[in-house]
Amino acid sequence: MSADSSTRFSDRVADYVKYRPTYPDAAIDAIIATCSPKTIADIGSGTGISSRPFVARGIEVIGVEPNAEMRAAADGFKTVDGTAEKTGLPDASVDVALAAQAFHWFDSDAARAEIRRITKQPHWVVLMWNERLVDTPFLRDYEAALYVHGIDYDKVDHRNVDRDRLVAFFRAPFDTIVFKNTQRFDRDGLVGRALSSSYVPQKGHAKHEGMMQALDRIFSEHAVDGFVDFRYLTFVHVGQLV
Repeated sequence: MSADSSTRFSDRVADYVKYRPTYPDAAIDAIIATCSPKTIADIGSGTGISSRPFVARGIEVIGVEPNAEMRAAADGFKTVDGTAEKTGLPDASVDVALAAQAFHWFDSDAARAEIRRITKQPHWVVLMWNERLVDTPFLRDYEAALYVHGIDYDKVDHRNVDRDRLVAFFRAPFDTIVFKNTQRFDRDGLVGRALSSSYVPQKGHAKHEGMMQALDRIFSEHAVDGFVDFRYLTFVHVGQLV
């Protein structure tokens, strides 16, 4: 995990907490049914969006997060200052390692070695993320705005994680389960959702005003009864690091 990836969300924690998507209950339940964890290391735990559903189900979660501002916004579970490549956790200390919306930031080989070290046999690991769809006119226009007005969207989009990278990480058969997920936003919510993303320019950046104008236009053109829908597929990749 690069230094940039560990600090780039520092100025947008409030929007991250309020507007980022959660994960479907069915996805959380499928992970538990597959791995039967008592303890989970949530690597890149951020503000706890992926940790809290497991805590609510009685599972002990240790969040590993390098960003101090995001750790400060996490509550209800233990968090430590660490990265995927150097968690700081003891050997064989957790049943499952989870990376939710974070794997694309990792150095895959170094993270794999670290996850094997901290997980008990059979070394369960879960990679999970929400992938925003582009299957409606609104979502296609939003995607186009990110390319025009975003900062480095093409470089950091987690859709850059292809099947070959997953195969190279697991090095053994793994299961992929896909779930539907949706968020609905009014005009202010659309702006907040956009600003929760690290590639959307904040106020003061040369591209910020252009992005805000684009969002206003897109909302005006596509809102139905005052709302727009973000549609996602939630991908859950589950396997053992043999």
